Amino acid sequence: MILAVDMGNTQTALGLFEDGELLCAWRMPTDCTFTKDEIHVRLQGYFRMYGREVSCIDAIAFAGVVPQLRREWQGVADQLGVPIMMVGRDTAAVTPVRADNPAEVGADRIANAVAAATFYGAPAIVVDFGTATNIDVVDTDGSYIGGAIAPGIRISMDALAARAAQLASVPLEAPARFIGRNTVEAVQNGLVVGTAAMAEGLVRRIKEELGAPGARVIATGGLAGVVAESTDVFDVIDPQLTLRGICEIHRRMTA
Repeated sequence: MILAVDMGNTQTALGLFEDGELLCAWRMPTDCTFTKDEIHVRLQGYFRMYGREVSCIDAIAFAGVVPQLRREWQGVADQLGVPIMMVGRDTAAVTPVRADNPAEVGADRIANAVAAATFYGAPAIVVDFGTATNIDVVDTDGSYIGGAIAPGIRISMDALAARAAQLASVPLEAPARFIGRNTVEAVQNGLVVGTAAMAEGLVRRIKEELGAPGARVIATGGLAGVVAESTDVFDVIDPQLTLRGICEIHRRMTA
């Protein structure tokens, strides 16, 4: 079984795969103070919650953006006695990237591109709602070619609450109407509907520049479902797209 790990700045998503099928998935905080021992203990708890033991892991496939935690995850693999594959330079041979500086492209964005092309076809556009809102573009050859990065919804909410004392944190959900009749609805429109409108505008411009009006548009990330309630720009909502891409990269590396 393969444990796929998608370590973002705020949360780490994990998925257990067998023969390419996702058996279970969960999230835990990305905490730079975690040691390999703490991560190992957390894994044991999660696995037992699903009636499994960590000893069932045959390999770890990892994509992450926090260097010190990459070292700790290497330590976890060593404790388990299994190999670990790091998405990035070590996997460049099976992940076509045509950006100006391929080494600068985040591992999660590479995984999104691979998953989009593999499971939904190319060209494709992935909108990933995480700590940042990333838009990843896959050309007709299945190569990642670039995209856009914007502040994520939660970052925007935190900044708004910190800078405007009278605006308390509000539920991140789609409002019932576009004209907010109270502060909560107004903030929800600005954050959720505003993010949806941004996605619509960028996707439209990307399709025009790509010359691919029929490109599939896939939403992923923790808040994809929330934003999707305010727009019809997405053809597919796949919350586990990044994990599936990581698993696919591992399959290609070991084929």
